[in-house]
Amino acid sequence: MGRRHVKEFRPDEALSLISADREGKALSCPSCGSQTVDRTPPRLENGSPQGRVQLTCEACGRLVAYTDRAIGSLSSLH
Repeated sequence: MGRRHVKEFRPDEALSLISADREGKALSCPSCGSQTVDRTPPRLENGSPQGRVQLTCEACGRLVAYTDRAIGSLSSLH
C-alpha cells in the first residue's frame, strides 16, 4: 500500500521546484502558484550542501524531498 494523505508534486512540478531551489531562486508552488513554499532545513548562507531537503507548500500541502549534494561529487566515480 502507498502512503495515504500525503500530497506530492507531479514529477515535472517537482523537478522545476528542485531546480529553482538548487539555483537559489525564490520558491513558488508550481501546482497552486503560492509563494509560501517552506524549505527544511533552511538554506545556509554559504550555500554548502545539507543532505536531505524537503520543500512543502503551505497553501496546498504538496511536498517533495531530495538529497542536496555537492556539484561534481559524483563525477569522481567511474
